Amino acid sequence: MSNFEVIFQDSGTKARRGRLKTAHGEVETPAFMPVGTSGAVKGITPQQIEESGASIILANMYHLLLRPGIETVEKLGGLHKLMGWDKPILTDSGGYQIFSLSSLTKVDDDGVEFASHIDGAKVYLNAEEATKIQNRLGADIIMCLDQCTAFDIEQQQLKRAVERTINWARHAKKAHSNSKQLLFGIVQGGINPEMRTYCASELVKLAFDGYAIGGLSVGEGHNNMINTVSQTAQLLPADSPRYLMGVGMPADIIAAVKAGVDMFDCVLPTRNGRNAFAFTDNGPVRLRNNALIDDCNPIEAGCDCYCCRNFSRGTIRHFFNCGEMLGPILTSIHNLRFFQRLMAKIRKAIEKDKFTDLAKKMVIDY
Repeated sequence: MSNFEVIFQDSGTKARRGRLKTAHGEVETPAFMPVGTSGAVKGITPQQIEESGASIILANMYHLLLRPGIETVEKLGGLHKLMGWDKPILTDSGGYQIFSLSSLTKVDDDGVEFASHIDGAKVYLNAEEATKIQNRLGADIIMCLDQCTAFDIEQQQLKRAVERTINWARHAKKAHSNSKQLLFGIVQGGINPEMRTYCASELVKLAFDGYAIGGLSVGEGHNNMINTVSQTAQLLPADSPRYLMGVGMPADIIAAVKAGVDMFDCVLPTRNGRNAFAFTDNGPVRLRNNALIDDCNPIEAGCDCYCCRNFSRGTIRHFFNCGEMLGPILTSIHNLRFFQRLMAKIRKAIEKDKFTDLAKKMVIDY
């Protein structure tokens, strides 16, 4: 029986409203996952994450492998216990770090050697090991090891990375040994339609529990991203969840939902929050702005988050300018809630078959 079902299908677009079942509960889709790279969403308690409306969060296997180490996570009661979160968790496999830490890596057809960004120690990962480590961590959804590349990589190198991604996916599928976990394959191929089609077709043959679209939001621009997403999403099974990795700008999310994507993750809500950048329905608010010095309004009128119910823009500006850690925390709380309100609006619009109207309005607003 499938762990994913499409409940509503928008009549004017490819957008769909679904439900994903995991060992730690159900996820209503389209869904946005806050990122807790090393086991914590920066500056935010699990209770605050839950209050934002999030039902699933993300952690990164590569970073947890370096610190505190898999054995330590197990001794501390497992990943859910470590994170203080009894709802679904997804762990990434380290494929993005092959790209983001490229100066510290050596990649061949068998796997990747990292020089730890912490102390330089050598860490080797292949597809089997990355899968077994995630099996031990116990996340509800785990990812195959893949090779993420720059969007403008030379085509022969791109083809090699795609072949590796497919081969590693085969090894990951064989190594996967925790039946309580869902294993997702990751489609790579840059912005090359032929490579995306080839990669997707080979992964679909392996019958994964879900499929991710990786290797985007790496400088290719909105139009290239959405063209690639639109093409790739339709190559993936209709009865499987589709996850666009690392994409979080509201306009990108709306366009990807329109193309049939179900899941998203990004560090933007908290990273931008720590840098005094707040998301609102009327565009960004930059909270260090002198114009806000005595502004008694909340970050966003009508927002029901703890920050907007209790603090003004002027107060938060003051916290940022005097280095008070409450400023970044409050803005992150608001941003996390903004993204969950966005996803709730999207789900409701799809249910009422009014997503096309909502998408047009949101694209103008954002």
